[in-house]
Amino acid sequence: MSNIPATMFLFLDIFKPESIIEYGGLALLLLVIFAESGLFFAFFLPGDSLLFIAGLLCKSHLQLPVWLLIILIIVVAIAGTLTGFAFGKMARQYLANKKENIFYKKKYLEITQRFYDKHGMSAFIIGRFLPIVRTFMPILAGVVNIDSHRFIKYNILGICLWVISIVSAGHLLGNAFPAIVNYLEIIVIGLILITTFPIVITWIRSKNNGVLEKR
Repeated sequence: MSNIPATMFLFLDIFKPESIIEYGGLALLLLVIFAESGLFFAFFLPGDSLLFIAGLLCKSHLQLPVWLLIILIIVVAIAGTLTGFAFGKMARQYLANKKENIFYKKKYLEITQRFYDKHGMSAFIIGRFLPIVRTFMPILAGVVNIDSHRFIKYNILGICLWVISIVSAGHLLGNAFPAIVNYLEIIVIGLILITTFPIVITWIRSKNNGVLEKR
C-alpha cells in the first residue's frame, strides 16, 4: 500500500509537459499531440501547456528550429483530428451505447455538442484552444456527419492558429526571458487554469440548463 502514492506520483510526473519533452523527446511530443487531437481516451493529456513548453525548449532540448517544430506539430495534429473524425463516422452507435469509464464520459461529448451548436463551424477554430472540446470536436464532427470538406478546411485553420500562436509565444518568451525556464511548473499550472476555466463554465451552464428544462 505504501508504494501506491509513489506510483501515482510517478505516473502523474510522466505526463508533465516538461517530462514528456525531457524523457520522450520529439517522438513522444508528437505522439501526445496526435492522440490528444482526436482519440477520446487521450483527452487528459496536456495540449496547450505542452505546445508552450515545446516552444520554450525547442532549441535547448529538442534541438530544432521553431519553424520546423511548428510544421511537424501541425501535421500530426491534423492526422489526429482526421483519425477522430473517421472514428466518429464509424462508431456512432458504439459511442451511444458505450458504458462510461475513466477515459470516456458522455458529458464530454455533450459539452462539445453544445459548443458546436452555439458557434457552428467556427467551433473548430475556437475549440482548438479548449481542452476536452479539442479532443472530442473531430469525433463529434464524424458522429453528426458534418461535410468532410468543410470540416477539413476549418479544422486545418484552427490547428494552424493554435499551434503557431502557442508555440511561438513560448519560443519568443523563452528568448526574451531565458530565466523563465526555472518556472515551468508555475507556467503549466497557470495555463491549465486559464484553458480549463471556459470548460468549467460551459459545464456549469449545461447543468443549469438541464435543471431549468426539468422544471
